[in-house]
Amino acid sequence: MAVSLHQAYPYLSTFKSTLIPTRPDSYRLASYSVKCSVTTTDSRRITVKNGNDSLDICRVLNGMWQTSGGWGSIDRDNAVDAMLQYADAGLTTFDMADHYGPAEDLYGIFINRVRRERPPELLDQIRGLTKWVPPPVKMTSSYVRQNIDISRKRMDVSSLDMLQFHWWDYSNPGYIDALKHLTDLKEEGKIKTVALTNFDTERLRIILENEIPVVSNQVQHSIVDMRPQQKMAELCQLTGVKLITYGTVMGGLLSEKFLDTNLTIPFAGPPLNTPSLQKYKRMVDAWGGWGQFQVLLKTLNQIASKHGVSIPTVAVKYILDQPAVAGSMIGVRLGLSEHINDANAVFSLALDEEDVNSIREVSSKGKDLMKVIGDCGDEYRRI
Repeated sequence: MAVSLHQAYPYLSTFKSTLIPTRPDSYRLASYSVKCSVTTTDSRRITVKNGNDSLDICRVLNGMWQTSGGWGSIDRDNAVDAMLQYADAGLTTFDMADHYGPAEDLYGIFINRVRRERPPELLDQIRGLTKWVPPPVKMTSSYVRQNIDISRKRMDVSSLDMLQFHWWDYSNPGYIDALKHLTDLKEEGKIKTVALTNFDTERLRIILENEIPVVSNQVQHSIVDMRPQQKMAELCQLTGVKLITYGTVMGGLLSEKFLDTNLTIPFAGPPLNTPSLQKYKRMVDAWGGWGQFQVLLKTLNQIASKHGVSIPTVAVKYILDQPAVAGSMIGVRLGLSEHINDANAVFSLALDEEDVNSIREVSSKGKDLMKVIGDCGDEYRRI
């Protein structure tokens, strides 16, 4: 680039050393301190911070994509009851989006029940993270404001805890305009923190060079999909922006349910009957196929048995331990099934060197998905 990140991003004035370009898409890290940082108060919660903006979240997030259809019908009252059960168990951060069916509305009902039926101490820990995924129209201030107000109304909050922004087409530079308007709304108090979802490393760098104080980028990241630990993690470690990960248990593929199964034989294994299972099965195919995936599951099962936990718990903990990762998502099928015990077991699990080396060995035998798919989020933009 013609201008370095340090030069174009002047409010990161606390850098104690310069950036040293090593190749067009990367920078070698040196000793530094940055304005955007992350702190931990215990193993369960983490605070993502950028300047005066900060938000503490539970490191295992409840993902609400499953409310958008395709996973079975959801009863509103049962769903809200389930959200309360997660919150009561200490799993107090919920991730949703404007297009996840009734997710924001369910959160609005839920947060009001917390206000009425739970002590203030629990209310203080509840976090509602949402996303805005607009069409590629002109990003005017009034248009951005109107859409954020819709989410605020649906979620029944005066200020969104975190607004994670997604943009489909990088050839349209309107994402910078939108993020600047979102930053203005943050200054007005309608948003507490501005973040991204499914942005690649190059665009994250451009956004930071435009002095937009994002605190995180939500990306697909699992033992199978280690792309974020390439270019993205390097830039995140340099700037302090953190990663929130989804697809970490691959819609349930990374579980005992699919161990010792053969999906190449029709009707021989569990059905891939949800959008997430179908999506992540395609990732398995791109990575190395079902046979190689079974080797991974067997390795994870051995580690899980050793520690007295489940395969999903091991899968989430491994990703939480990766550089730049602040939190990882586990999808919740509200009122249909629950995984509270598995999720809470993540916080007490400590993977030892032998565990980590075993996972790395089998993970490295798969294909490099950066070469197959591209950088973070490219799976949504390639035809």
